[in-house]
Amino acid sequence: MIAENHPATQSLTLSRESLQAFAEGRTWQVQSLLGAHRRMVEGQPMIRFTVWAPRATEVSVVGDFNGWQRATDPLTPIGDSGIWCAVSAAATPGQRYKFAITGADGETTLRADPCGLLFEMRPANASVISDEDRPYRWHDHDWLAQHDQIDWQRAPLAIYEVHAGSWRRHFNGHWYTYRELAYALVPYVRSLGFTHIELMPLNEYPLDESWGYQSTGYFAPTSRYGSPDDLRFLVDYCHQNGLGVILDWVPGHFPTDRHALALFDGAPLYEQGDPVHQLHPQWGTLNFDYSRPQVRDFLVSSALHWLSDFHMDGLRVDAVASMLYLDFSRGPGQWRPNREGGNENLDAIVFLRTLNEQCQRRHPGALIIAEDSTDWSGVTHPVDDGGLGFQFKWNLGWMNDTLRYLALDPVYRSFHHNLLTFGLLYAFSEHFVLPLSHDEVVHEKASLVSKMPGDPWQKLANLRLLYLFMYGYPGAKLLFMGNEFAQTTEWNALDELDWQALRHGEGQGIRNLVRDLNDLYRRSPPLWPNDRTSHSFQWLDCHDGRHSVVSFVRQDATEHLVFVLNFTPVPRQNYRISMPSMARYAECLNTDSHHYGGSNLGNPLPLTPQPVPWMGLSQSVTLTLPPLGGVVLKPLRDDHPTDADENSADHL
Repeated sequence: MIAENHPATQSLTLSRESLQAFAEGRTWQVQSLLGAHRRMVEGQPMIRFTVWAPRATEVSVVGDFNGWQRATDPLTPIGDSGIWCAVSAAATPGQRYKFAITGADGETTLRADPCGLLFEMRPANASVISDEDRPYRWHDHDWLAQHDQIDWQRAPLAIYEVHAGSWRRHFNGHWYTYRELAYALVPYVRSLGFTHIELMPLNEYPLDESWGYQSTGYFAPTSRYGSPDDLRFLVDYCHQNGLGVILDWVPGHFPTDRHALALFDGAPLYEQGDPVHQLHPQWGTLNFDYSRPQVRDFLVSSALHWLSDFHMDGLRVDAVASMLYLDFSRGPGQWRPNREGGNENLDAIVFLRTLNEQCQRRHPGALIIAEDSTDWSGVTHPVDDGGLGFQFKWNLGWMNDTLRYLALDPVYRSFHHNLLTFGLLYAFSEHFVLPLSHDEVVHEKASLVSKMPGDPWQKLANLRLLYLFMYGYPGAKLLFMGNEFAQTTEWNALDELDWQALRHGEGQGIRNLVRDLNDLYRRSPPLWPNDRTSHSFQWLDCHDGRHSVVSFVRQDATEHLVFVLNFTPVPRQNYRISMPSMARYAECLNTDSHHYGGSNLGNPLPLTPQPVPWMGLSQSVTLTLPPLGGVVLKPLRDDHPTDADENSADHL
């Protein structure tokens, strides 16, 4: 190690400005200030090691370059900043290292670098010096230029959620690499018509069973599937093929593993100092301390790192509710009110607003999506208007109500009709994503198709209805892998999907429907540009609980589609619904089609509305509703509405 008074050390002293910015929590690139980085000093390549450990009494770096000997390479504290720093001429890219930190408690532990850019393969957990002199050559310039101009709140957004380790596996049970996923996953998802892939957490993590939700490396992709450049290749390949990429990101909590962030310098540093709020009771993890500017900076820097260095198009922010509320998963006496006497985590609110402000400032158009299960107001409202500033929020209320309804035997659905209709009371209060995610098909919850009642045919018909309801309902769409072909078994993160299901016609039929729904969605402006406004959705009939039928219109200024869904196994002939115009209509999609595995009951000929008043409109039509099926009707292009002012669905 270079001596403290050596010119190399003096020339690498961190600037006063950068130290001040870190103290105030506004560097926005902590990983450049801290960590292991190659530097040229007097023409000689060296590695600078820097770590934040304000209560440590001694810090050294150990690794392949010094035989893992603590006494060889001590770090020097930089003033009262809490940062320790030194340079090494012996260390080179590719070598492993850790920090040996002696805390205020006198205990010395070996720690992985919190800002490490690369880690060795689990179960080992050392950091690896990254080769920063060989930057990845991107080929997605056209995509990025176009992406920055897209307002995703007014564009079709259909997301395919993927767990990288269990989408497909080799015959020997080993994972696909990032590059193998690029060549197999990307054409598959593109053929289904999705706009984005959402990757479950890829930050380095120690335990496979955590699915990545207990991260230890906030700047490093997991080495399970390859190198950081291999992940960049996957993202690059997605972009070259017209697919966006969203990364699941976990800033709410972290594991208690002592090689990582827990009690990093012998006392709470990254985690809450208050013992009452330190441990997350639901997951046994540690809650971040958002009151520390340096911790907020660390997390915001991590988010920006994935958007900048890996060209991610967005982040799905996990467990936002657990950050917002001090009493989340806690009973009386298990939490402490904030300084104003409430249950809101005021420091977390500051963090989330800062996160969204910085992401949008540096990456306009980035999709920052909140997984929030609460009724917190203004999650997707601008920060300047008092909101949290997210672009989208998962609509878990819609998901829970809809799955609860569809799990009922159709005999009882008429008594719970409000489960289908209640969500429209708040559907336009936020920008929503409708999620049918991994959380709904694991932990003995059963697969989506297995949740459905009835015989095998009815289960599949119910699933087709669910998908039609989702694609007709206001909000962006998210479907977890395997749901597109009605996998019957629960998701198992330690095995690949049940691809054998596609050998049967039922799985092919469901996949055909998902493909056609995505196609209809992407080419139908009534389904997305004005999704946030109530004018884009109008009920034709939300009251027919006796027959368990709903009908509604999705519309914009020039076009509209009519959705009619029958949630009973009873075919309905001559079923009358009101219509928004006198134009002739034709089916553009029927979930009961043979193509999807249905019985092929429907309306093959164009439908001509009659001047028969119905449900508040001046015209109506009778049609055939298939059992446990739904139809989408579209005006024929050579027809034009009449009496638009009187009969428009806008006046319902």
